[in-house]
Amino acid sequence: KMTMEPPAGLRANMRRSLLLDPLSSDSFFEGCSKPAEFKRLLFGLVFMHAFVQERRKYGPIGWNIPYGFDDGDLRISARQLRMYLDGNADVPFDALRYAIGECNYGGRVTDDKDRRLLATLLSLMIRPDALDATFSFSASGTYKYPAAESEEAATTLTHADFVEQVATFPLIALPEAFGLHDNADITKDLQVTSARLC
Repeated sequence: KMTMEPPAGLRANMRRSLLLDPLSSDSFFEGCSKPAEFKRLLFGLVFMHAFVQERRKYGPIGWNIPYGFDDGDLRISARQLRMYLDGNADVPFDALRYAIGECNYGGRVTDDKDRRLLATLLSLMIRPDALDATFSFSASGTYKYPAAESEEAATTLTHADFVEQVATFPLIALPEAFGLHDNADITKDLQVTSARLC
């Protein structure tokens, strides 16, 4: 019996996600009718996917129930993102949040507090501000989009630029990347130690 588990750490998880099909396909990555919006929201989606998987390591502080989010959730969300952007004149933020939060990822979430956390996360990631070049996923500004000199340059960002940006993220993600206090690391480290001793 063989299992595929996501790599440990936010950076490794995002890197792996960017190498998945269809995200790694040039035709998928470059083919959207709204390239700047698509690329920024796709990067946010990859961050969100790593976020929901890595937050499990914090036990009940992260999620009340440890959900099994997988690559299928990210793949279908990325395809829906492109479909919604290609099919609408404006970015349909509400429809994207509903499809991703209630159908794709939210279909696994059974606890009402966890559902609320997922909805809050999506409201932070998929909103008009997220299309701004200065948008950051964390309070410290450590986790942000690849830099582009201008709005036109944002449309020419490549898949390699995304992979390079992820490589600049810290190897060991701080709790602030997950919206948690620094002391949350203590809980996570105790759980990891206990799991290894068993």
